[in-house]
Amino acid sequence: MTIAIAHLGPTGTNAETAALAYASWLTKKKGQETLLSPYPSIAQTLRSVVHKKVDLAVVPVENSTEGSVAITLDTLWELDRLQIQQELVLPISHALLSHSKSLSQIKTVYSHPQALAQCQKWLEGFLPSVQLIPTNSTTEAVQQISQDPQAGAIAAPRASKLYDVPILAADINDYPDNCTRFWVMGLTPSTSGNRTSIAFSVPANVPGALVKPLQVFAQRGINLSRIESRPTKRSLGEYLFFLDLEASATETSTQEALAELSPYTEVLKIFGSYDVLPISTL
Repeated sequence: MTIAIAHLGPTGTNAETAALAYASWLTKKKGQETLLSPYPSIAQTLRSVVHKKVDLAVVPVENSTEGSVAITLDTLWELDRLQIQQELVLPISHALLSHSKSLSQIKTVYSHPQALAQCQKWLEGFLPSVQLIPTNSTTEAVQQISQDPQAGAIAAPRASKLYDVPILAADINDYPDNCTRFWVMGLTPSTSGNRTSIAFSVPANVPGALVKPLQVFAQRGINLSRIESRPTKRSLGEYLFFLDLEASATETSTQEALAELSPYTEVLKIFGSYDVLPISTL
């Protein structure tokens, strides 16, 4: 059986690179045939799994420079059935693609908001007066500049070959060790993993509302590698909390902590346990 894997498209995005690397890993380790399916947004990528149009989805969750990807967290909270299968860590390198002959000709730069933010210092230093226009993906940005010699797009270097657009400036991300975490999402829980991700809301915004849930893990020596808040979108000052635990959900201490955590939360969602797979850019 061929496994269909959704990712943010079009062809040439970093999400596709992560999906290609995971597909290659599945083929080498398990002899599994795969088929990649691009979608125009991260939200649609995740919903394609819930609607059973594909088997898995590869989505960005956190960047080492710009932090969490809000739309991924918000959509995971909205959708109840998704479970993390695997985490991928992908080095990210950005380039400025353009048909312009020099930087001085560039008037507009297109890219995904995350990519624009990851190159903010470079843009301020070399293109301080350009107009920055966000797009749904980095390769959508490349498509936008095909007929405009005064425009540039920030995208992965491989997009230059895919869309026949020259690289005007390479390695323009502000920090050299720029990496993005991707989650492989499916409908069935992973059977193993040394990390667990959860999210919860609290019954009321009162003193100690967050401290008590966090103490549940501290008392058992469970380290939290990440804690992130997102607005509930119901009322100003109400938040959801996303946590990554350095522990498996199968461990007794983790199960006890999650059981004790439940009374302190309004809604508790467990996205499952998973392993981390570092990958190199293809």
